[in-house]
Amino acid sequence: MAARLIFLFVLLPLAELCLLLKFAQLTSPGWTMLLVVVTGLVGYWLARSQGLRTYHRIQSDLAAGQMPTDALLDGMMIFLAGAFLLTPGILTDLAGFSLLVPLSRSYYRRLILGWVKSRFSWQQVGGGQFNASVFSQGDRDSAEVVDVDVPGNTVDAEVMQRLEHDETDPGAAD
Repeated sequence: MAARLIFLFVLLPLAELCLLLKFAQLTSPGWTMLLVVVTGLVGYWLARSQGLRTYHRIQSDLAAGQMPTDALLDGMMIFLAGAFLLTPGILTDLAGFSLLVPLSRSYYRRLILGWVKSRFSWQQVGGGQFNASVFSQGDRDSAEVVDVDVPGNTVDAEVMQRLEHDETDPGAAD
């Protein structure tokens, strides 16, 4: 963790500074300042328009009764892109613009979802009135299971008996 923080707060800004100084040597300090200002303004405009589009996608998914997982991940990446584009530098600008392009953002989304699925396990249990999610982290065989209780959900005795029977008889769920 310390190595990541050193990279993020020491090495990356030094690399950004070296690249900006090299760009200023190749062109002029005025062009370098213009590059920083223009990428900040274009990044702001793109992040704002992509963010509004994503906000409307989240609203339409929620209105349709769907979980807006992809849109929420897109919103997180657009927010990160805005932070990268407001930070002066060439590497952070490239990273920020790549997060704003929908095609590359879908690639990043697949990477994030693959990482989450490899680290966490989700299961849907119950049925009828009783419906809950079970969440576990780590190794799927040795993971500790966290049972989630849904407030306001009433469970009748028949459903509870069926669940207890399924727990004692692993083949009963088939």
